Amino acid sequence: MKLNLTTGLVPTLNVSAALIAFVVLRCWTQALGRLGIASRPFTRQENTVVQTCAVACYSIARTYEMAGEDTEGNVPGSYKEPGIAWMTGFLLAVSFVGLLALVPLRKVMIIDYKLTYPSGTATAVLINGFHTPHGDAMAKQQVNGFTKYFAMSFFWSFFQWFYSGGDNCGFSQFPTFGLKAWQQTFFFDFSLTYVGAGMICSHLVNLSLLLGAFLSWGVMWPLISDLKGNWYSADIPESSMRSLQGYKAFLCVALILGDGLYNFVKIVALTIKSLFDSSNLKNAKKGEDILVLDELHRNEVFARDNIPSWLAYTGYLALSIIAVIAIPMMFHEMKWYYVVIAYLLAPALGFCNAYGAGLTDINMAYNYGKVALFILAAWAGKDSGVVAGLVGCGLVKSLVSISADLMHDFKTGHLTLTSPRSMIIAQAIGTVMGCIISPLTFLLFYNAFDIGNPEGYWKAPYALVYRNMAILGVEGFSALPQHCLQLCYGFFGFAVAANLMRDLCPAKYSRWVPLPMAMGVPFLVGASFAIDMCIGSLIVFTWHMIDKNKAALMVPAVASGLICGDGLWIFPASLLALAKISPPMCMAFRSTH
Repeated sequence: MKLNLTTGLVPTLNVSAALIAFVVLRCWTQALGRLGIASRPFTRQENTVVQTCAVACYSIARTYEMAGEDTEGNVPGSYKEPGIAWMTGFLLAVSFVGLLALVPLRKVMIIDYKLTYPSGTATAVLINGFHTPHGDAMAKQQVNGFTKYFAMSFFWSFFQWFYSGGDNCGFSQFPTFGLKAWQQTFFFDFSLTYVGAGMICSHLVNLSLLLGAFLSWGVMWPLISDLKGNWYSADIPESSMRSLQGYKAFLCVALILGDGLYNFVKIVALTIKSLFDSSNLKNAKKGEDILVLDELHRNEVFARDNIPSWLAYTGYLALSIIAVIAIPMMFHEMKWYYVVIAYLLAPALGFCNAYGAGLTDINMAYNYGKVALFILAAWAGKDSGVVAGLVGCGLVKSLVSISADLMHDFKTGHLTLTSPRSMIIAQAIGTVMGCIISPLTFLLFYNAFDIGNPEGYWKAPYALVYRNMAILGVEGFSALPQHCLQLCYGFFGFAVAANLMRDLCPAKYSRWVPLPMAMGVPFLVGASFAIDMCIGSLIVFTWHMIDKNKAALMVPAVASGLICGDGLWIFPASLLALAKISPPMCMAFRSTH
C-alpha cells in the first residue's frame, strides 16, 4: 500500500512472500520444538499455500482512483469520499469472480500448453530449494540476512521520525546534491523501501526511471516553468491541471498509454499465434510426447484434486448476479448493463491475459482496465463518465489480474506438488483478507497523511493518472493545457518507437533501450525515488562483482528485509499521527546567501 500511494511502482513480491513465509513458519516450528511441543516437519506444500495466500492478500492493495473536489474537470457527484463500507463491499463484489473465471482451463494452460509463467516458476524453484538438505543451510543464511536488515530498516525509520517535525524536514528532505538540485527533487531521501525495491527490479527498470527523472525534472519542467504567462496563465497555481501539473500528468499518461497499447496489441497477437501453433503441433504430434517420470507425477498430482467445472460455472454466475445488483447500488453512475457486459467479456479477457502472462510474464490487466475506462467514460457522458469509467476500470482490472495471478500460483503449485484445491482455497482466504485489510490500511493512511497531494510525499500518482484519463475520456482534448496535445503525440510516438526498437533490434542494442512506462513514473512522482532505486541497483551490481554466488543467494532476503522493516514502521507512525503526536525536531536546510 505504501508503494502504491507514494510512487505507484510495485515490484513483483512473489519471491519475497515465499521467503518471508519460510522464515516465519520455520522459526515457528523451531520454537515449538524448543518448547517440547511435537509438530510435523514444515513442507514445501505448506510453504506454497501460505505464499499463495499472502500474494492474494497484497494483490488487493491497489491504488484507489480518487481526487479532491476541486480537481480540474470534476463535476458535482463525480467523486465519492472513501469509506469502509462501500470500499469493502466493492472489493468483495469484484475480487472473487476472477478466481473462478479460468479454473476449468487450468489443466489446459499448465499441462497441455506447458506455459512457463516465469514468476511462478521462479517462486517454485526457490521453495523447492529451501526444502532440501543443501537448501537448509542456504535458508539459514537468508533468514539471518532478512532478520538483520529488517531490524536495521525498522530502527532507521524510527530514528528518522524524530527529525521530521514539519514541512520539508528530516532525512527524507536531505539536499544531497545541493539546494538547487533539491528544488527539482534530485536528492537521496534515505528511503530503504525504495533501495530494497531497486534491488529487486532490473537494472534496466532503474536506469529508465533515472532517465525519465532527468528528462522531466532536469530539463522539461524547468523549461515549461519559464513559459508561465505564455503557455499557461501566471495567475493559476502550478498544482492546477490547467498549469504545470497538467503537463506532468498528461505527458505521463501519454507514455503509459503508448507503452501499454503497443504491448496490448503485441501480447494479443502473440497469444493468437501461439494458440494456432499449439493447435497445429498437437494435431501433428498427437501421441508422440514422452514425459519423464517427474513430469508425469506432477501432472498426476495437479489433476488429482480436481475442482468441478460445474462449481466454477455456477459460482461465477452467482457472483456475477450479486455484482450486477450491488455495484449499481454503490455507484448509480454505473448502469447494470455496463456490469453485465464486463462479466460477459471477463473470461475471454482473462484467458488472453493469463495466456500472455504465461508466455511473457507481463500482466496486462492495467491496459485492459484503461481500455474499459475510456469506453465507459465516453459512453456514460459528462455527468456520469468519470465515476463510471473509474469503476469499470477497477472492475475489469480486478477480474483480469486475479485470473493471471491465480495461474502463476497454479504453476508454482504444479512444480511443488501442491494440491490445486488447497491453492484455490488459500487464494480465496487471501482475497477475503485483502478485501478487509486493504480498505482499513488505506483509510489509516488517508486519515493520518495528506494522501493525493501532488506536492507532498503521498502523491498517489496513479490515482491522478487514472482520474485524468477518465476526464480526458469525458471532455476530450479540451481538458489539456496549451501545446500539451502536441507533446503528448510526441511522447506517445516515442513509447511505440522504443518498444519497436526493443523487439526488432539485435539483443546487444535492444538491451539498452529504456522502458517508456518506467520513464513516465518520475514525471509525476519526482526524481528522488529514482535515485533510491538506482542505489539499490548499484548495490546489487557491486555485490555481483565481488561475490556472484553470495549475491544471488542474499539479494532477495536483504531487499525483502529493507522493504518490510521500513513498511512496518508506517503502522506506528500512522497511529502517532492520528493521536496528534508530532516529531519533536525539524531538521531542515537553507542557503547561507
